[in-house]
Amino acid sequence: MDTILRTLAIYLFLLVLFRLSGKRTLSELSTFDFILLLIISEATQNALLGEDYSLVTGLTVILTLVMLDLGLSVLKKRSRVVEKVTEGTPLVIVEHGRLLKERLSKTQVTEDDIMQTARQTQGLERLDQIKYAVLETSGGISIIPRELPPLEGLEDRIEDAVARALARRQG
Repeated sequence: MDTILRTLAIYLFLLVLFRLSGKRTLSELSTFDFILLLIISEATQNALLGEDYSLVTGLTVILTLVMLDLGLSVLKKRSRVVEKVTEGTPLVIVEHGRLLKERLSKTQVTEDDIMQTARQTQGLERLDQIKYAVLETSGGISIIPRELPPLEGLEDRIEDAVARALARRQG
């Protein structure tokens, strides 16, 4: 029973820790973040197993983690509140080409992060080309580009120019 309680406590602690550390933490790991994650996993293993390194204890920990994960998945499907608390909600961080700085500072997302995604996914070069940038619950950034204004009369002007060019050529 002690193993199950330790596993539950560590699971909840890590869930809260990663939720508080921000969405970007898990979506894009730097070398430092990766090393930190390895150290955390080693410390977690020690805390979960304690002094008992038996096969039964290891299997109990694994089973408890899987059951916790399945239970949390069921709760998230049944309750929007639980899903919102554990997963968060998408957050608009750019609106009509304008950075929402307060939201950026809370999420630790930089303008460079946004522009990198805009270049890679939409081929955009400037912030003013972005209608919305959304920090998704997964930690990724979705870019919605601004629509180009319709070029009224463009077809007519092209036809007129072609007609004039043909007339010059013939005459």
